[in-house]
Amino acid sequence: MTVKIALNIPPKIIPYLFLLPALLMLGITVFFPALQAFALSFTQYDYDITQAPTWIGLENFQRLAKDPVFWKTLQNTFLYLIVVVPILVIFPLILAILVNQKLKGISLFRMAFYTPVVISMVVAGIAWKALYLSNGLLNQFLKQLGFSEGIPWLTSPQIAIFSVMAVTIWKGLGYYMVIYLAGLQSIPHELYEAAAIDGSDGWRKHWDITIPLMRPYLLLVGVISAIAATKVFEEIYIMTQGGPRNSSKTVVYYLYERAFQDLDINYACTMGLILFLVILVLSIINLKISQNPTL
Repeated sequence: MTVKIALNIPPKIIPYLFLLPALLMLGITVFFPALQAFALSFTQYDYDITQAPTWIGLENFQRLAKDPVFWKTLQNTFLYLIVVVPILVIFPLILAILVNQKLKGISLFRMAFYTPVVISMVVAGIAWKALYLSNGLLNQFLKQLGFSEGIPWLTSPQIAIFSVMAVTIWKGLGYYMVIYLAGLQSIPHELYEAAAIDGSDGWRKHWDITIPLMRPYLLLVGVISAIAATKVFEEIYIMTQGGPRNSSKTVVYYLYERAFQDLDINYACTMGLILFLVILVLSIINLKISQNPTL
């Protein structure tokens, strides 16, 4: 005997009921910890993190404004944005145009360029750190070219952060290339044939046709790469640990130091709140672009 229970649920409510389990999971794992971190930004533990923290208002923010290390890490983070993002917007597009050709064995080239994406950052960081050693492969190659002394890739305050940037770029090229490749394959080939008749051929056809039609993808990659560059951590942790003299330390790594090494949880939450606001702005821009690609 089967018992049927009829529930008078309005049809408009049913989709939200399906979304409710995922929303609960996000609430437990994301939203609640975020709200707790926000509250901790205005409190301070008194030498014992097992006791309830005391309310101190904006003292953590005032401390943050006077912290020279924080401003140095913020400067390094924006330097990451300025250097890495333009490269990851332009070069993957050039790479995608090259591998979009109908050539024999082109799939092998696509796979080769995408391989760094699937390699673990831990493995990649260790491998690049070995390359950057004073007696590593890069310096050995430079010595073969006639340079008497190698380059201090990871030990020079002027060079270290750029050496780490190279790893970020190497890891990201293939990923953004695939995004561009999807956009390129959606462009009708007839447009290029018509452009060739009008005298637009070679690389000029990409300037006249490809770049205008790929504008939404360019904006999307720009925002995604900016968010990723803002949150960079693994490369720095494995290769330099923020040194030498904080020259390669970013906000995320400084936050990790204060939270998990110094156990200064409240101060780390304050930095996290500032970083959250920056990433929130970039995420809103990404959302606007995805909703209206013609912006």
